[in-house]
Amino acid sequence: MPSSPDPVRPYASLDDTDRAILAELTMDGRLPNNALAERVGVAPSTCLARTRALRGCGAIRGFHAEVDPAAMGLPLQALISVRLSAHDRAVVDAFRARSVRLPGVVAVFHVAGADDYVLHVRAASADALRDFALDHLAVDPAVQHTQTSLIFEQVRGLG
Repeated sequence: MPSSPDPVRPYASLDDTDRAILAELTMDGRLPNNALAERVGVAPSTCLARTRALRGCGAIRGFHAEVDPAAMGLPLQALISVRLSAHDRAVVDAFRARSVRLPGVVAVFHVAGADDYVLHVRAASADALRDFALDHLAVDPAVQHTQTSLIFEQVRGLG
């Protein structure tokens, strides 16, 4: 019987060079291949092949631009902790599927502790944030409780 991938360590086969490529791309996703290869100490052709393999196995999920939310008319950010009323798989899966499609939701985190989810939300104003909570969370029968924390500043870490 073939062995299945280790769910705890799905990237166990990545070596130091792969991790160096990932670290460099984390700091600058627009780094040209030649510069990336030089920084990690491999030939450009090797670097390109490894980067493609990292994308293929899912270690690199994609590339994106980090845009100031205020430039998009969404200067207010918040983290909304959500506690569900039930914890059977159907309720949890349905909430996750709905929440990622809500307007203004940047990210959805399934967390351990008193709350079940944390939603990272962007809004145009405090009124818009209030309306989001009332129109999408307070009326959801799966949601038992929410708590909103405003984000005053967001600084991107190196990891």
